[in-house]
Amino acid sequence: MEFIDYYKILGLQKTANAEEVKKAYRKLARQFHPDVNPNNTEAHKKFQQINEANEVLSDPEKRKKYDKYGKDWEHGEAYEQQRQSQQQSRQYSGGDFSGDFEGGDFSDFFSSMFGGGGSRQRKTKMRGQDLNATLQVNLTDAFKTHPQTITINGKNVRLTIPAGIENGQAIKLKNYGNPGMNGGPAGDLIITFNILNDTSFRRSGNDLQFTQEIDLYTAVLGGDITVNTLHGKLKLKVKPETQNNTRTRIKGKGFPVYKSDGQAGDLYITYSIILPTNLTEKQKELFAQLAALS
Repeated sequence: MEFIDYYKILGLQKTANAEEVKKAYRKLARQFHPDVNPNNTEAHKKFQQINEANEVLSDPEKRKKYDKYGKDWEHGEAYEQQRQSQQQSRQYSGGDFSGDFEGGDFSDFFSSMFGGGGSRQRKTKMRGQDLNATLQVNLTDAFKTHPQTITINGKNVRLTIPAGIENGQAIKLKNYGNPGMNGGPAGDLIITFNILNDTSFRRSGNDLQFTQEIDLYTAVLGGDITVNTLHGKLKLKVKPETQNNTRTRIKGKGFPVYKSDGQAGDLYITYSIILPTNLTEKQKELFAQLAALS
């Protein structure tokens, strides 16, 4: 696998602290995000590399292994076990084991350990590397469970997206990552969702909010209205003398709860009263009479 310098990807020195890693990641993620660079395969590839670099460098344990073993960081523990085993074998046989791998290039060692050695070398099965991908989904699609096919490394992967998926949420598909070494299992595919809101609704967790316009006469006298929701058309009664910006709650008509069939948040509707325009002389006269009575 081609070596990717995670520090170079994020434009950092090896001495960078956690805050500098976070700052560099956020800046580059915004610059190369698929939403900002639609149909740009190079930008998409760069975005994946940025996510991969951040995943390693923002994790203290992973970063420690990466700094020590470089491109072979995921196999560091296996290397240590094999090195100790070889050291013990040579000590028992009267030989001398003085190899120093600290800070060096482990390519030769891993080559012999995972497939390049002679007949006496035991090939160790190693798990493949995880892959990261970002998938953009419209809010109306995230509202319902639906199948979707994505292409990863030239392969079509069919998955079912559960209703209620949230922006930034990630799901893992086991064994859809890079293939393993020497017969080892494949890595996982980790998909992070980017929810695009293409509606007039505002989502807050499992609740939905939107503003519904009503005319002055309905606000004053009350009446029935029909509103469009993600659940379909809904008939509501407006109480007489409803004030501007009055908010009402419709229980269970919000966004579906993730992996909880039949459960949903609430829908909050804020009424915005629209004043009449282009009044006739008669209408103005009637409003004047109302004003006098008040």
